[in-house]
Amino acid sequence: MTDSIYFAPLLPWQQSLWDQLTERLLMPPHHLPHALLAAGMSGMGKRAFVWRFVAWLLCHQQASHRQGACGHCESCQWLRSGTHPSLQVLPLASLPLAAEPDNAQEDTKSNSKKSNSSNKSSKASSKAQVTIKVDDIRALQPFIYQGGQGVRICVLDYAEQMTIAAANALLKTLEEPQAQVHLFLLSDTPSKLLPTIKSRVQQLPLQHIEPSVSADYVQQALGSTINREAVSIDEIQQLLQLANGAPLAAIALAQADWYSKRALWLTTWQALRSGKRSSLAASDYWQQQLNLADFIKLTELMLLDIRRINMGLASIQNDTELPKALAQHQPTEMSMQDIVDSLQHIKISLQQNVQEKLAYDKLMQALAEL
Repeated sequence: MTDSIYFAPLLPWQQSLWDQLTERLLMPPHHLPHALLAAGMSGMGKRAFVWRFVAWLLCHQQASHRQGACGHCESCQWLRSGTHPSLQVLPLASLPLAAEPDNAQEDTKSNSKKSNSSNKSSKASSKAQVTIKVDDIRALQPFIYQGGQGVRICVLDYAEQMTIAAANALLKTLEEPQAQVHLFLLSDTPSKLLPTIKSRVQQLPLQHIEPSVSADYVQQALGSTINREAVSIDEIQQLLQLANGAPLAAIALAQADWYSKRALWLTTWQALRSGKRSSLAASDYWQQQLNLADFIKLTELMLLDIRRINMGLASIQNDTELPKALAQHQPTEMSMQDIVDSLQHIKISLQQNVQEKLAYDKLMQALAEL
């Protein structure tokens, strides 16, 4: 592990793209597209790639360090301190911290400790919920158009969160490229970006990873165990399937405390449904196990597989007795939709600072009725 995402090792599936981009700058005509878009689902490493490339673009020793920023020059020290004069980031919360671990900006890393997991979830959520307003874009203009100051970089994370007015203000910058100014847009949901924005940026091909490369990377990252239990190739394939093929998301999933509690969730649901356990007792128990945000993730994963089985598809989770449980009781589509709606209401309630215990109680009642 390195001391910053800026200097983290290059992810293996990104080597070809890295070589292409660095060669375009180091070889004539020394040209890089004015604006680049790194888009697609979390867990593929797009933020890890962009921050690493930003560090290299600003590095004073880039010609002799083609595989990444040197980590020692004045520019790299500025990055470490979070005060680089040639870098502007929106929202400011997305600026990497000096001691942030590898790939942490991908918002997929989890911690086994409940409190740390909650803090990280809140951090990721706060970033994703920030709206980029027109005044934020206008505030970048002096930095972009100052001229004569060497390489300057603007990073717009969660670019889909731009308001219409902000996107229109950004269009002017995209239509009038400035020498030595590079714009990087990052988006988990590029479908929400205005077509006029997408037509003026070049998308980085970061979304395709060979399955064998993904499996090897996850295997190496997890070593031989998951939560102190031996991990098999089948379990790695299951993790990747649940993570839609995203290696970093698969690793975070395996390391998440809630992932190891899937069998316990199933036992609780069966006890609630049969009346052997009250919703309040189940709520009190689970509040000692997981914060509500993680329990919601766990519930959404289990509901996804329940819906698959209801549709006649195979269960993704081969290490639980979910198919056996559903052979005894199969929720109706209406009850499935009811609990999905309840989850959405609970998420909104949490954003409005509703007490977590009340939300937990409500969710357990919804599970009892599933």
